[in-house]
Amino acid sequence: MAAICDDEVKTEWPELAGKLGDTAKETIEKENPDLREVVILLVGTVIDMAYMTDRVRVWVDESNTVVLVPKVG
Repeated sequence: MAAICDDEVKTEWPELAGKLGDTAKETIEKENPDLREVVILLVGTVIDMAYMTDRVRVWVDESNTVVLVPKVG
């Protein structure tokens, strides 16, 4: 089950694992329009470790398949 904050905003999308990255991005933006950034990244990309409550990283493999559960952070 997806995580929900106190105000009932979705913060996690386990159902998107295995889907295409572009589809996941669109779904996340639709289900949580308050996000500042939803970004698709190839697994292994170097990132900062900052936790941001208005960002979701969608981790995909070389075939653009989501390989990790997208979540706020």
